[in-house]
Amino acid sequence: MYEKLVSYAVKQLDLTPDDITPDSTFESLGIDSLDVVEMIMDLESELGVELEMESQKITTFQELADFIDSKVN
Repeated sequence: MYEKLVSYAVKQLDLTPDDITPDSTFESLGIDSLDVVEMIMDLESELGVELEMESQKITTFQELADFIDSKVN
């Protein structure tokens, strides 16, 4: 899932793969909350799963990947 998130960020958010590490925070990469919401909505549609994020404190790519993995599996 981590690789899928990096691929999405590169394609949709105009980042390079070298910019992103598992510990990269969305804030450090200039990704705002609207970008995160759009990414989650796109992933929900692609994966066919609902990702309830309201109670989650997710700030890094790896945390998001782990959260999505827990919902998909």
